[in-house]
Amino acid sequence: MSQDQLPAASKGKRGVKPSGKPTLKTIAQMTGYAVTTISRALNNAPELAQETRDRVQKIAAEIGYLPDRAALRLKTGRTNVISLVLEPDEQIYGFGTSLVTGLTEAMRDTPYHLVIAPLFRNVLPLDPIRHIVRNRMADGVIFSKAESFDERIRFLIDNDFPFVSHGRTLWPEAHPSVDYDNEAYAYGAVKRLVEQGCRRVSIVLPDSALTYTQHLKTGIARAAGEAGVGYEFAADVNLGSPSDAIRTYVAKRAKRPDPPDGYIGASEVSALAIIGGLSEAGFVVGQTAHVVTKQSSPVFAQFETGAETVYEDFTEAGRQLGTLLLRRIAGEAEGLRYLAQPQFQWKD
Repeated sequence: MSQDQLPAASKGKRGVKPSGKPTLKTIAQMTGYAVTTISRALNNAPELAQETRDRVQKIAAEIGYLPDRAALRLKTGRTNVISLVLEPDEQIYGFGTSLVTGLTEAMRDTPYHLVIAPLFRNVLPLDPIRHIVRNRMADGVIFSKAESFDERIRFLIDNDFPFVSHGRTLWPEAHPSVDYDNEAYAYGAVKRLVEQGCRRVSIVLPDSALTYTQHLKTGIARAAGEAGVGYEFAADVNLGSPSDAIRTYVAKRAKRPDPPDGYIGASEVSALAIIGGLSEAGFVVGQTAHVVTKQSSPVFAQFETGAETVYEDFTEAGRQLGTLLLRRIAGEAEGLRYLAQPQFQWKD
């Protein structure tokens, strides 16, 4: 046993759960280790025996020990907090839940804790980022819906603050990001619709400012051009529109000349609205019209929609976001990008 692992000279009864707010000294009294050993064990110091680290961390969890964030920040400049900026509506459809699941998996066995900062409607996306950075409320930040020239990323780069964006941008500086290859997805989806006999394809796109909107458009245009079929992008509605509005748009468009007989879904929710609109107009999805959509949860599979799906794993995205951010906080600057590829497994 090393010198710093020797029992503290003054200690209380071991194994007795203390009253009051637990501290490092509390754990030292319960284990007999020095306070410095407790601190190093909680931070997974590799020079300590695994048995020592496991014992200290187990007792800390049992008594509900939490580090003093203010003291930690004064001493080390760190907070051991990662902040996820999330729009409340993103949680409704499982996006936020999946990201958090992956993030917590990436942060397991680290000293970091996740704090969610909500981005409310009518609040500028930069506002919560600026608040986190200027008040040093976290060691790193994660956010989604990256725009082509996202001012959040400009601000974070200029302030040398660790971050990872869910989505890529067109800024010339390389920056940490996690994304799904939406151009490859759209290309493959159109190819499948053409195989199903579709002669005109369409999509309800995300907001035009988002980078992946252009990725989707590029993939559709390229595949349609190669196949010699028509394509269009839904007008007057986007992924942020109410489902009823998307359904109504699709139903009305289906009754006008040269309607699309194939749709690409950029999300499960929009796909359900598209399917509803096509059915309302008299089309039978899977027979007289076809839909290929992303699927990110098991819920969509419970509906007999007639659509074909391509899986987008938001839990894995969260895991990658957490892993890359921890590497960035540790000082790494290269290789901090992850681009998930769509896996096409069509029905026979």
